[in-house]
Amino acid sequence: MSEDKQEKATAYWKENLRYLIILLTIWFSVSFGAGIIFKDTLNEFRLGGFKLGFWFAQQGSIYVFVILIFVYVRLMNKLDKKYGYDE
Repeated sequence: MSEDKQEKATAYWKENLRYLIILLTIWFSVSFGAGIIFKDTLNEFRLGGFKLGFWFAQQGSIYVFVILIFVYVRLMNKLDKKYGYDE
């Protein structure tokens, strides 16, 4: 593998890992933070008849995870085009 290709591959994976860390941090914050840490504060509000902290623990973190999957796909498609891996 040429040195240029190796540098390009290394840059690609560094950017990919950065995206993964950011997106997983968001998911962790929503699932752990909203569902456990801030549960009592969020339970003062209601969503569809359910306390908001309970809703995040049961449903919200799953919805956020699915949204983050679509965000990741979009980011990776852009990243593939940027580094020429979209063929």
